Amino acid sequence: MRVDCLTLFPEMFESPLSHSILKRAQEKGAVEIVLSNIRDFATDDYKKVDDKPYGGGPGMVMMPGPVFDCFEHVEKLSPEKGRVILLTPQGQKFNQAKAVELSKEKRLILISGRYEGFDERIRTGLGAEQISIGDYVNSGGELAAMVLIDAVVRLLEGVLGDEDSSKDDSFSNGLLEYPQYTRPEVFRDMKVPEILLSGDHGKIAEWRRKQSLERTREQRPDLLEE
Repeated sequence: MRVDCLTLFPEMFESPLSHSILKRAQEKGAVEIVLSNIRDFATDDYKKVDDKPYGGGPGMVMMPGPVFDCFEHVEKLSPEKGRVILLTPQGQKFNQAKAVELSKEKRLILISGRYEGFDERIRTGLGAEQISIGDYVNSGGELAAMVLIDAVVRLLEGVLGDEDSSKDDSFSNGLLEYPQYTRPEVFRDMKVPEILLSGDHGKIAEWRRKQSLERTREQRPDLLEE
């Protein structure tokens, strides 16, 4: 998979992309992540990428010119057309099902917003879909892009050490994950459930399923409704 990130702050991506699973995924060749600075495509001496909104109102809006020019440059860097995504609070809420869907793409082109958002012609002109990571507002789309990249890349073949690791993750089957335990067997008078020490894999699977259902009912009953 190739992931292109169009952003005003490419340096924000450097640390997350240089550690843990994302680092290993790039080293293995499972994903190529390319950062492009939208500001490099500004046409004036001040590298201006935003302006006041027509009709008045607070804040500034990202101008279409630099974004279009950056996108058209990036689009030519690979023969794969790519799925274009705007990271914005106005988008469809990101979830595990969407991560699975996006993990099947050969190329993603992510555009991170800033200020009061995008000139609407960016969305319509590029035919982009909008994705949000939740019902709140961050300072920009960079953090949302990183969340999306991490969630998608860990689903790519060969990225995780154990191919079954992602199958039991919360939301993978519509439920929250069951509780997990490791050594020591007793910690500050808190004991590991006996069933997990039994070696009976059938009963353990049944216990985990019940725990998953109970945890979902307590913490996220909306998931059961869905």
